[in-house]
Amino acid sequence: MKGWREENGCLKKTFVFKDFVESLSFVVKVGMVAERIGHHPDITINYNKVSLSLTTHDAGGITEKDHELAKIIDELL
Repeated sequence: MKGWREENGCLKKTFVFKDFVESLSFVVKVGMVAERIGHHPDITINYNKVSLSLTTHDAGGITEKDHELAKIIDELL
């Protein structure tokens, strides 16, 4: 899980793309995966940068679900 960091009970990573369209495309892919597995990240889009924050709210922090989703997200690239 290269580039992911733990911060305030979350796994976080920022992805940089060529432009806004690539950022949106990535977010749609992440959203489809998240919906399929029932675990949804917090997402922020700033033009060509997409920041993701993963946590399991009902567990109060990072769990195996977050690590699994991070791995899947990395594989989308």
